[in-house]
Amino acid sequence: MEERFFESFIQCFFIAFGVIVGGSFIGSIGAFLVGDAPLTSIARIARSLQIWAIVAAIGGTFDAIENIQRGLSDGTTLDIVKQALLILSAMGGVKTAMLLIDWFIQEDIS
Repeated sequence: MEERFFESFIQCFFIAFGVIVGGSFIGSIGAFLVGDAPLTSIARIARSLQIWAIVAAIGGTFDAIENIQRGLSDGTTLDIVKQALLILSAMGGVKTAMLLIDWFIQEDIS
């Protein structure tokens, strides 16, 4: 595997992590301003951002589908494996962020 892939692998993790943590904490400011419970809003927003964090981390769904299609049509399974690892990395970033938020707000958000 080439070095560029490892950079993308690490970036996918932290982009997904940042979308969840940043989006939920900044989004809870709006809940606070309108009088809702900010900690409950953090959990609700984090749950709703999960799939979007993965999509943002892998660069959009069309690139991922195109890479998988190229791997299937050209017979190169390396492209499929790389894309699957990038998606798993993004999912790991989301799970880590959800665990951190769960630890912060002391509420079950799974």
